[in-house]
Amino acid sequence: MNTSIDTAERIVIKVGSALIVDAKTRKPNQYWLATLAADISELRAAGKQVVLVSSGAAALGRPFLTDAEKSGKQGQLELKQAAAAIGQPRLMASLQAAFDLQNIPLAQALLTLDDTEIRRRWLNARATLFTLLDNGAVPVINENDTVATSEIRYGDNDRLAARVAQMVGADVLVLLSDIDGLYTDDPRKKPDSKHIPTAKGVTPELRSYAGDANASAGVGTGGMATKLDAAEIAWSAGCSTVITIGKPEHPLRRLRDGGRSTWIVSDLTPQAARMSWLAGHLTPEGAVTVDAGAEKALTSGASLLAVGIKSVNGQFPRGAAIAINNAKGKTIAKGIVSYQAAEIEQIKGLQTSDVTARLGYPARSAVIHRDNMILVEGED
Repeated sequence: MNTSIDTAERIVIKVGSALIVDAKTRKPNQYWLATLAADISELRAAGKQVVLVSSGAAALGRPFLTDAEKSGKQGQLELKQAAAAIGQPRLMASLQAAFDLQNIPLAQALLTLDDTEIRRRWLNARATLFTLLDNGAVPVINENDTVATSEIRYGDNDRLAARVAQMVGADVLVLLSDIDGLYTDDPRKKPDSKHIPTAKGVTPELRSYAGDANASAGVGTGGMATKLDAAEIAWSAGCSTVITIGKPEHPLRRLRDGGRSTWIVSDLTPQAARMSWLAGHLTPEGAVTVDAGAEKALTSGASLLAVGIKSVNGQFPRGAAIAINNAKGKTIAKGIVSYQAAEIEQIKGLQTSDVTARLGYPARSAVIHRDNMILVEGED
C-alpha cells in the first residue's frame, strides 16, 4: 500500500481552526503558519501541486462580535456568518504573510455545497482551481460561511476537503488533526489503546472506533467520525487519506519523515476511479456524430476535437454526459462535454485554432477531453 505523500502529484491539505488560531490570544498562530508554508514550499519544490483547505475565519472574527460574546449567542447562524465575514480577510492576511516568506502566491476560493453538487458550477470551480495550480498559486479554500445556509452547508471542512480532493483529482488528502491518527479507543483516556497505521477502506470496524472513543479527536465542528466520512469520499475518488497530528511545527515534514499517522488507502488511482464513475453513471443527454478520422483518433486515446464532429443531436448544457456516434450510428464512446450543444453546432468541423474566433472567447482544449471519456463497444 502506498503510504507516503512523496509519491503523490497533487495533494489537498486540510487545516483546522485550532491549528491556525491561538486559543489564548485568539489571534493567528503565525509562527506555526510559517512552518506550514515552509513544508508546502518543500512539496512544491519536489514538483507537487498543493491545495490548502483552511478553517479559522469564524474563530478569528468572533472576538469582534462583542455583544454576541457577552450575550452568549455566538451559536446563531447569522452570528457565525458575521464572524466569518470579519475573520476571512484576517485569515487570508495571516496566511499570505506566512507564504510570502516562501514567495508563494495564494488565491482565495470560497465554496458552497452547490459548487460541488451542481455540474456546471463544479466544472467552473474545477477549471479555476486548475488554472491557479498551473500558474504556480496555492488555492486556499474555505466554505463560504457568509452566505451558506444550514441547508447548503458542508458542516465541517473535513468533508469539504474531500470534495475538493475529488474535484481536482488529488492523490492524497492530508487531514491535520489534534491526534496522530485513529485508535481502537481514546488514547487520552485509555493509554493501552492500539493505534491503527493503515486501512484499505472505511469499514464498519473503523467507524466503531471513531464513535465515542474518538469523538473528541478533531476540532471545530468535525471529529474523527467526520474525518472518516471525508476519507470515504476521497477513497471513492481514488484518493488516499492520511490523518495525523498538526500541532507540532513543520507537520508535513514530520509526516514525510515517518511521523505516526493513519492512512486510509485507495487502491484506485484518481483517473481509474473517474473512469469507473463514468462507466457506471453516464446516461447520455444528447449525442454528436464524428467522422472516420475522429473515430480512429478516439480509439487511439485522443480527445474529441471540434474538427472531427459532423453533427449534433439534442440540446444539452456544458458538463452534460453525451454519446459519441460514428458515421454508421454506432455509439463508440461517452463523455462529459466541455461545450453546450449550441456552441458545438457553431464550431463543428473547425480546427481548434479557429474556434476562438468563431465563439468570441478562448477555446477549451477539447470538446470532450480524453480524461472525461470512456470508449464503448459499438452500441446502437
